[in-house]
This record gives sequence, structure tokens and C-alpha cells, in this order.
Amino acid sequence: MLSSKVTDCNAHGQDSTYFLGWEEYEKNPYDSVDNPNGIIQMGLAENQLSFDILQSWLDNNPDATGFKKNGQSIFKQLALFQDYNGLPSFKSALVNFMSEIRGNAVTFDPNNLVLTAGATSANETLMFCIANPGDAFLVPTPYYPGFDRDLKWRTGAQIVPIHCSSSNSFRITKSALEDAYQKAQKQDLKVKGILVTNPSNPLGTSLNSHELDLLVNFVSTRNMHLVSDEVYSGTVYSSPNFTSVIEVLKNRNLVNTEVANRVHIVCSLSKDLGLPGFRIGGIYSNNKDVVSAATKMSSFGLISSQTQYLMSEMLSDRKFTKTYLSENSRRLKNRQETLVKGLQKAGIRCLKSNAGLFCWVDMRHLLGSKTFEGEIELWKKIVYDVRLNISPGSSCHCSEPGWFRVCFANMSEKTLASALQRVTSFVESMSRKNNPSRHEQIRLSHARRTKSLPKWVFAL
Repeated sequence: MLSSKVTDCNAHGQDSTYFLGWEEYEKNPYDSVDNPNGIIQMGLAENQLSFDILQSWLDNNPDATGFKKNGQSIFKQLALFQDYNGLPSFKSALVNFMSEIRGNAVTFDPNNLVLTAGATSANETLMFCIANPGDAFLVPTPYYPGFDRDLKWRTGAQIVPIHCSSSNSFRITKSALEDAYQKAQKQDLKVKGILVTNPSNPLGTSLNSHELDLLVNFVSTRNMHLVSDEVYSGTVYSSPNFTSVIEVLKNRNLVNTEVANRVHIVCSLSKDLGLPGFRIGGIYSNNKDVVSAATKMSSFGLISSQTQYLMSEMLSDRKFTKTYLSENSRRLKNRQETLVKGLQKAGIRCLKSNAGLFCWVDMRHLLGSKTFEGEIELWKKIVYDVRLNISPGSSCHCSEPGWFRVCFANMSEKTLASALQRVTSFVESMSRKNNPSRHEQIRLSHARRTKSLPKWVFAL
């Protein structure tokens, strides 16, 4: 008696190990005082390192938090109906902030911006605008597990993975693009475009100029769309600097061409400002038809007028944005280095990264078997025995078992230290098990010999 969407909820992707780890954490969440033996959440890409900067601005701007303008209340104005195009003041402030993040190398037209309730809504809306049910998008692996939900569940679109390899630090190559495209062709799938995350979730790396040129060339010759999810653009903490696909179009004199009409950006304040609960996202596109359709669709997931007003005031404060971006970058860099060095001491290395709220961690040497079954076995030990929730590479569709995404910005420094101590103890126990000491070898050898003797030997 219910719709197929209700009866086929498994297609949502909620049964992925990415989400299952969260469920286990919620059953037994770590607390340094009340539950010190609980599971530490390292599977959540959330930035809590710079809340004091945000709080300081709020404390110093009571008119914004009190919904006042020049000392006069505008609460009634904000509470009544607002056009779903969004507040012009907020859209202008947001595109200026986007430019600032990109070093003001490019500018954005607020008329080309569609506001959405977070990047999740933005990505799904773009799929509705570009793809018909059954059409495919090529997505480089490893990719954010939520894309299986965001891009596919309600739209009926398909994902064809572009398999990237650790041999070149998971960089996108022309051969990988061609292989994915040919695979889709063999499956009779119409490829409508490519979707990339830049900087990458889960890799924590930004696309280089070669990759960006490769992508633009690929979609140009095949009359395809390119969606660049740039929600982590404000989390770059070391070189190389972030380069937006819009900057590539500008440098190649493609801004006013048909190619530019097929390039779209997804933006958000969830990662750049650490405000996922505010549900602020957007689509930026030069394609008038996409902007028109997406704006109409945005009526199903609007950002509240109160949120837009508050953020317009905050982002219009250029002194604040400059301070925040600089200090947040410094803190992310320090925290990332703490995680990398801590894991390194435990004998675990990470992919070299320059952005994001996580590291792509290589645990292949800890696998019992070099298979995805071995990866899940290791993941279960880490969740249930070590009591850390991290995301296995298989949940991100990585083609090589043994890689994990580990988040570092959603916890205190003290909690991270506890997590690293747990990892160190776990690796040491694994080492003792796989390479026992001479005394332990003799004991185990003796135990095996006596175990094999007949029972009557011990009847004396």
C-alpha cells in the first residue's frame, strides 16, 4: 500500500559501514568524564576548532543575533514570507566570501547563485536539473559515501566510478576517465557528466592544474557537464593553494562559452565556517536554465530568513572573515600534523594532504588478509575493541582494501590524544601477536607441543 520509495529504503545507503559506525558511536559515545571507555567519534567531518572566533563575533554583534538593524528590530520582517530567491544581502555577502576563499582570483555573480538547505540539497538538485532517471555521472574514487544517497536515491541517476590508485596518490588520470566512460557505454548508460569534490573528501587533497585541465577537456569534447563540489574550499591549510574550476575557465578564456554553461559549483558554509546545523548551501552556475529550475526546486528546502540575515551580517564583516580564514587554516594545519605524527609514531602513514577535516590513512599492513573482507574485519576491531569510529575505504568505494578516513577536527586536543594512545596500544598488541618475543615464542611452542600429547601423559 506504500510507494516503492518506502519499500526500497535500502537504496538510501544507510546500511553502509560509513553510517553503521555512527550508529555504534551513538550507542556508546565517548565522554572524558562520564564515559571514558566509550567510542570516540572520528567518522564525522566537522570543524569545531574555531568556534571561539565565531562566538566572539556573535558576542560583539548583539544587533545581528537580536535581529536588529541600526538598533531597530527587524524580527517581524524576517518572520514573514520571503521570496525563495533568498535575501539579496546574504547572496552578495556569500559570493564575496567565496571570492575571498579563492584569493579573489575570481568573482561571482549573485544572480547565478541558488540557495539550498546545505550541500546535500544542492547536489541532489543539480542531478534533477541535469540527469534523467537512469543517466550516469562519473565520480572519482574514493568518494564521499553520502553521494550514493545524495546523487541517486530520489533522482534515479547512476554513479559510475572513476577508479583512482594509490600508485599516483589517487590522482585522476586520462586513462581512468576513459575506462569509466567506456564502462558506462558498455552498460548502455548515458553519461551526463562528471562530479568531483575539490578539495577531496576523503583524500584531503585539492585537485592540481593538470587534473582540472584534464576534466575540462574531457567534458568539452564529449558535451558533458562538470559538477565541482567545493564545500571544503575554505579548509585548505597548506600548499598547494586551492584552485577552483571557475578559475580554470577564466584562465582559459572559457567563461562566456558553451563549456562554462555546463560547469557548476556546489558551495556550503558547513565546512568553511563549521556550521552544518545552519544548513547553508548553494549552487553556482552560468547556465540560466539550471539557475531557473534549481531556484524553483529550492522552495522545497529553504534557508530560514533569520539564518540568512545573521550570516549576511557576519560575512559582510571583512575583518572577521579575513581573521577567521587565516586562523582557522593555521589551527587545521596544526591539528592535522598532530594526527599524522601520532599515527606515524604508531607505524601508520597517511596520504600527504593539504585540506579537509580528515586524513586518508594507510592501514594495509594491519590487514589479516589483503581483501575487503580483511578490511571490514580490521574496521570491526577498531570500532568495537579500540573504540574508535573511523570510515573504511570500501564505504568510499576505494578500489584498494586497507585505507581509512580518519577525522581530526571534531574533537578536543585531549580527546585526540586519547584516540592516538588507543591506536598505539592496538598496533603494539597486533605487533606482539604477529611477532612475539623470544620468550613468548618458546612459551607458545611449548603450549603447542603439550597440547598435541595424549591425555594420559598428564594422568600422573
